[in-house]
Amino acid sequence: MAAGSSNYWEDLRKQARQLENELDLKLVSFSKLCTSYSSSREGGRDRYSSDTTPLLNNSSQDRMFETMAVEIEQLLAKLTGVNDKMAEYTNTAGVTSLNAALMHTLQRHRDILQDYTHEFHKTKGNFLAIREREDLMGSVRKDIESYKSGSGVNNRRTELFLKEHEHLRNSDRLIDDTISIAMATKENMTSQRGILKSIQSRVNTLANRFPAINSLIQRVNLRKRRDSLILGGVIGICTILLLLYAFH
Repeated sequence: MAAGSSNYWEDLRKQARQLENELDLKLVSFSKLCTSYSSSREGGRDRYSSDTTPLLNNSSQDRMFETMAVEIEQLLAKLTGVNDKMAEYTNTAGVTSLNAALMHTLQRHRDILQDYTHEFHKTKGNFLAIREREDLMGSVRKDIESYKSGSGVNNRRTELFLKEHEHLRNSDRLIDDTISIAMATKENMTSQRGILKSIQSRVNTLANRFPAINSLIQRVNLRKRRDSLILGGVIGICTILLLLYAFH
C-alpha cells in the first residue's frame, strides 16, 4: 500500500514537472509573440507614415495569440488540477511521517504555478493593451488618409498635422524621462540627507557617551576663543600706537 502511494505521488510530481516545463516554453514563446507584434506594428506605422506601403497585416499574429492563450490556460488548469491532487494526497491517512517533506514539495509547485499564472496574465494584458492602442492609432491614421485622398487641397496641412502629432509623442516621452530622472535625483538626495543625519546623531551620541572628550572639545574651543581675543587686543593696541606715532 505504501509503495503504491509512493508511486502515485511520484506520478503526480512527474506530471507537475512536465506541465511546468511545457508552460515555461509556452510562456517564452508567448512573450516573444507580444514583442514581435509590437515591433511589427511599429514598423508598419513607419512605412505607413512614409506613404510607401500600408500597415502590416497582423491577423495571423492575432490568431496565434488567441491559440497560444487558450493552450496556456489549459495547461494552467491541468497544473492546478495536479496540485489539487497532490494536496489531497498529503491529507491522506498513512503519510503523516512524510507530511512535512510532501508539503514543502507541494508548496514549491504551488509557487511555480502562481508565478506562471501571474506572468501569463501580465503578458496577455500587455499584448491586449498594445493591440488596442495600435488599433486605435490605425483607425485615426486611416481616417486621416481617407481625408487626404478625398481632399487634395489639404494634403500639406494633413502632413503637417501628422508631423506635429509625432513631435508631441516624442515630447511626451522626453517629459516622462525627465520626470523619472528628477524623481531618482530626489530619492538620492533624501537618502544622502538621511545618511548625514545619522552621522550627526552618532557624533552627538559619542560626545554624550564620553564626557571627557566633550569637555576637552569645549576647552579647546575656549582656548581658541581666548587666543583670538588676545591677538585682537594686541593688534588693536599696535594700531593705536602706530596712529599716535604717525600724527605726532
